[in-house]
Amino acid sequence: MPPTSHEIRKTFLDYFKRRKHAVVASSSLIPAGDPTLLFTNAGMVQFKDVFLGREKREYARAVTSQKCMRVSGKHNDLENVGPSPRHHTFFEMLGNFSFGDYFKKDAIKFAWELLTEYYGMDPARLWFTIFEGDDEVSADEEAAELWVKAGAAPERVLRFSRKDNFWQMGETGPCGPCSEIHYYRGERPKDPKYNRREYVNGDGGETLEIWNLVFMQFNRFADGDAFKLEPLPRPSVDTGAGLERVTMVLQNKPSNYDTDLFKPILEQTRKLLGQDKAAMEKQLASYRVIADHSRAVAFLTADGVIPGNEGRNYILRLILRRAARHGQMLGFTEPFLTQVLPTVIEIMGDQYPELAKRRDVILKTTLQEEQRFQATLKTGSALLDELVADLKAKNKTQISGADAFKLHDTYGFALELTRDIAREYGMTVDEPGFRQAMEAQADRSRAASTLGAADAGDEATYNAVKDQVAPASVQHDPYSWTEIETQVAGILREGALVDEAKIGDAVEIVLPQTCFYVESGGQVSDTGRLVKYANVADGAEIEDANVVWAIEITEARRPIPGLIVHIGKVVKGAPRVGERAVAEVDRLRRWDIMRNHTATHLLHRELRYVLGEHVQQGGSLVAPERFRFDFTHNAMLTQDELDRIEESVNDAVLADFAVLPIETNYRDAVASGAMALFTEKYGERVRVIQVGYPPRFYSQELCGGTHVTRTSQIGSFRILSESSIGSGLRRIEATTGRGVSKLLREGLGRLERTAAYLRTSAEQVDRKVLDLMSERDAAQKEIERLRRDLALRDLDGLLQHIHLVNDISILSAQVQVANADMLREIGDSLKDKIGSGIIVLGAAIDGKPSLIVMVTQDLIAQGYDAVQIIRPIARIIGGGGGGRAAMAQAGGKDAERLPEAIAQAPSLITKK
Repeated sequence: MPPTSHEIRKTFLDYFKRRKHAVVASSSLIPAGDPTLLFTNAGMVQFKDVFLGREKREYARAVTSQKCMRVSGKHNDLENVGPSPRHHTFFEMLGNFSFGDYFKKDAIKFAWELLTEYYGMDPARLWFTIFEGDDEVSADEEAAELWVKAGAAPERVLRFSRKDNFWQMGETGPCGPCSEIHYYRGERPKDPKYNRREYVNGDGGETLEIWNLVFMQFNRFADGDAFKLEPLPRPSVDTGAGLERVTMVLQNKPSNYDTDLFKPILEQTRKLLGQDKAAMEKQLASYRVIADHSRAVAFLTADGVIPGNEGRNYILRLILRRAARHGQMLGFTEPFLTQVLPTVIEIMGDQYPELAKRRDVILKTTLQEEQRFQATLKTGSALLDELVADLKAKNKTQISGADAFKLHDTYGFALELTRDIAREYGMTVDEPGFRQAMEAQADRSRAASTLGAADAGDEATYNAVKDQVAPASVQHDPYSWTEIETQVAGILREGALVDEAKIGDAVEIVLPQTCFYVESGGQVSDTGRLVKYANVADGAEIEDANVVWAIEITEARRPIPGLIVHIGKVVKGAPRVGERAVAEVDRLRRWDIMRNHTATHLLHRELRYVLGEHVQQGGSLVAPERFRFDFTHNAMLTQDELDRIEESVNDAVLADFAVLPIETNYRDAVASGAMALFTEKYGERVRVIQVGYPPRFYSQELCGGTHVTRTSQIGSFRILSESSIGSGLRRIEATTGRGVSKLLREGLGRLERTAAYLRTSAEQVDRKVLDLMSERDAAQKEIERLRRDLALRDLDGLLQHIHLVNDISILSAQVQVANADMLREIGDSLKDKIGSGIIVLGAAIDGKPSLIVMVTQDLIAQGYDAVQIIRPIARIIGGGGGGRAAMAQAGGKDAERLPEAIAQAPSLITKK
């Protein structure tokens, strides 16, 4: 019996675990701290800084089963998903890694042994490729010899060019040859005619790559206008094998979609449709799209991505809607993906528990987006159908870029969706034209924006500063002190290093020791002063007269790794490089920030407790006056929920819990239950903020910010607002401590002033306001009654406005009414009085023009229609109207032109 995908994955991980590899959990699909990547697209992504030497881990060998997405950039498989039997958006990458430990010999031995002995693959079906060499790097004959030594036949080791068998991280950096393993799936593995290189790295569907071993042995660096290679002091190994392909081979299936990773999803879709297997085979591409995309939707949503219009949010929206549309093509008329996703969770949940943990948010988010898409498809499809019909009539086969952009911008049709639909009609889309329209809109947005900021220096400048004046390692401790003695190591003014600055200069200061918190993790930077004091006798009071020079620090930031600059302005004296000084953080402001930051942890805990475990932090901004906290949730919070959350946070404040920062390794922190943000990048050693007492802490979060030492120091907590900032994403703004005191002080002041205005006590203000509102409502009703009576009494006067046009009585007049109901009532009364005719009435209601047209039944029979009559009249006031033949209404924008509209009405009346 063939192994299950779960057994195949476990065999891989266990094999390397027994060979002293640390089993490292998959990182999030959202790459932490790497803005160059939209998604994690390979197993090595979470180890990138380790390979580059920027980060050290407690292990030199690792093995993972990594969640990956390839839907953007050069690794974009979206177009192939469905038609292809083995292309996917989401997939798992099995990989083993060596960080300067073993190299080619062991990597090749491990791969051969695992494939042939543990997985039982026939060596006669395996092909191995190596780098053939070029002018820059010689052929990798070492790898060829090692494959033969491991057991491969020499003729099964093939040599290919740099395009296929040389890997590099970027234009510069680690690089090296790679060796791929290909598997032949045909019927005659020993037939000489298949012993040809074109079946490897070719188009033949029977031979496929299953594993790639990358040997990082060189560093590529720029040397003038050229690039050179130098050997790495500690060569490393990065390998990747697609679980889906390995499973297809070991389960001997014709495609990835026939394995146990996909088959249950296909079957669930078929059962929901009530189709037989023959019907499914006829529409297999759409079934595959749903199976693949539902996995991507589940994993992306579990990792905190929500459907939106930009970046990875756009990609989730795109693939979710693409799956929904293929469902509609199969026959689904209602949202269906929420009935498919539980199968994905069931298949993958054991390996990835976040799927079951976030099941509710996955299903809710998907349902909401699918419902939105149904409405979008209904409106956008009508326009697209018109475009297609028009193009066919003109014998054209391409949708213009402008029209494709209109579908995207107005109706939310992704270019990929328009392209799919166009293909069904045998048409194409002008994609360069679409991009031009997109860029034109971006240019307009940039031109309209007044936002901008001047950089104090570019990366090259900061690298020079780091090399010339920065200490080898900065002593940065924002946790223990708010004041520290230090020395001016460098002064940067207008992008250049200087020895001295003067009053008024804007500067960036480099210090070897600092206690300023550098903005990160959502917490703003500290502010304060850098001061040089004159000699003061011990015990003497320091006064301004003792200050030799001072710099007001407005921000501390880290422009490049390894460099901290303190941005500020010289307010006294002339600071010089090399002088001793005192770095002083604004203590009151720091305390406000600490209160707010610890409160975000308490709020996060209570949101998960009150709303559910699906809540995840989406971002935050911790400032001194207030903080904002973004989180995933699919509905507006009720007042009861907000009250419960606020009360519970204040209870935690009053409980006087200890707030304890500890340092530990990342794996132990997460295993202990500490919350981690998907979007944050963590090193091997992390800082955990524990609130409460073991063994069950009130809150545990990975966090590098500054915090109070006990929750009682927060003082009090108040929610200021709760709002939506996108689909499935909410925002709470709140304040603590002095912010709450200020809020109470200002609120009580307003209450006391209001009480004085109302000539009552503060306790009776609400009762007094209710009484006044009741009196106002009664007075308003009386005014409306009087207006109505006056208007109805003046009906005879209105009859004086009748004009005879073509023997038809036309009454057009402007009246004073309070609302549209009164306007209709006057019209009905006039209609009864004239017996036969057309009535046109206008009024300015709350400053906006309103019109009504009524036509008696005898004139309707002659071809007069109130809707047709009102439209040209309404255009005069900048509006439009609608209704029935007997009565139509219209609104407008220009009340000043209402008399003109009424005056012209008789001349504008025509039959249908």
